[in-house]
Amino acid sequence: MNYKLVIFDFDGTLADSFPYFLRTINTLAIHYNFKQVELQHIDQLRALDARQMMKLAKLPAWKIPFIARSFIRLMARDIDQIQLFAGVPALLNQLTNEGVQLAIVSSNSEANIRRVLGPDNAILIQHYACGTALFGKQRKFKKVMSKYRVKPSETLCIGDEIRDIDAARKVNAAIGAVSWGYTHVSALKIYSDVILFDSLNDILATVLGDHLQNKP
Repeated sequence: MNYKLVIFDFDGTLADSFPYFLRTINTLAIHYNFKQVELQHIDQLRALDARQMMKLAKLPAWKIPFIARSFIRLMARDIDQIQLFAGVPALLNQLTNEGVQLAIVSSNSEANIRRVLGPDNAILIQHYACGTALFGKQRKFKKVMSKYRVKPSETLCIGDEIRDIDAARKVNAAIGAVSWGYTHVSALKIYSDVILFDSLNDILATVLGDHLQNKP
């Protein structure tokens, strides 16, 4: 086994919430007075990091917590519109069965995450660190590793955004990024220290290593 602890992001990594984000963002833009997203520019925006998007939208940092809370409330209202990516339950089950500790660090709420996961999957997550500030994930990563006494070299942080990469790098953990999330895969490929996952099976192979290959 290559990693004892896997810390997942949620939105765009385990849950297919990007379509809902697109349906909701302009409602928030009108309410909080920042530049609306034009559909023809979506691919360009997905190549940017969070700070670049904030600058383009002329969105001051002080508004971010208010917008995040509003988005979380809207998602709670429409939670039936959010689904896990196909194969996620099997992934979580297999990692758990092999003794890998699982955590979720997300800016979304624990209540929303648990509802999307469903009780059978939610119980497989040993630690939730939710409501995280946009650029505050590294502090949560440190706390999770400390709680479970796992070294950075034994930890794999998996997300879908450049800020996830930056946070994992700051705590010296291994970095994984999924190709199906919010950030366009072309923007993730430029980071040489990132393990890029094109499928959930890639995650299994990376985490379990030879242990998976030796399975009958």
